[in-house]
Amino acid sequence: MVSKPFTVDLNKPIVFQVGHLGEAYEKWVHQPIVTKDGPRFFANDFCELLTRTKWWVIPLVWLPVVCWLVCISTQRGLTPTEAALAVVGGIFFWTLLEYCLHRFLFHIKTTSYWGNTFHYLLHGCHHKHPLDGLRLVFPPAATAILCAPVWTMFKLLSSPSTAPALFGGGLLGYVTYDCTHYYLHHGKPSKGYGQILKRYDLNHHFKVQNKGFGITSSIWDHVFGTFPATQVSHISQKNGYT
Repeated sequence: MVSKPFTVDLNKPIVFQVGHLGEAYEKWVHQPIVTKDGPRFFANDFCELLTRTKWWVIPLVWLPVVCWLVCISTQRGLTPTEAALAVVGGIFFWTLLEYCLHRFLFHIKTTSYWGNTFHYLLHGCHHKHPLDGLRLVFPPAATAILCAPVWTMFKLLSSPSTAPALFGGGLLGYVTYDCTHYYLHHGKPSKGYGQILKRYDLNHHFKVQNKGFGITSSIWDHVFGTFPATQVSHISQKNGYT
């Protein structure tokens, strides 16, 4: 007797279901459901609350930290010009980290129960429900965890006076990324660079999910050969993506 393939019930808490998809998870998660209401993740109300974050929480929490870090660098001897250059260096580092995280971690292929479950929480939910505005930006607690190894690296590779400003620049790059990403999904850029970025992100979601990993810039896609050969133009209207 052949067993039926597992089917996810969107009317029930979803997180602990997706692991049962096994090898079918990769195909399932890249078939987007374009509605502004995402599914419930957990049966527990507190756990559910932790998965939802308003976009404005990101600058509200992290921009004061950026300013504090830059101040530390100036107090330790950096001139304003040197601190500004360190911040720019941190932003540039973020663009590479943004690309690497998106390509190698957020798009890691999984088939196991816990692998699928972790991936769905990390990034799969965004591809399955790209218009879920409360699960687009990273919750601050998750960001803090990811910050720890980056801060350690900066401390090891730069001077005590430079490390805080470098890290602050990276954090500023992250804030820019998360706010830009939210705008690309929920704003309506009609021209210029914003429209270019939106089409680029649409292409990644709806046409070529294994290319186009940059969000704020496509520079590293060009460098590493993941710039998509063809891009969409009117997919937003076709899929109700505004």
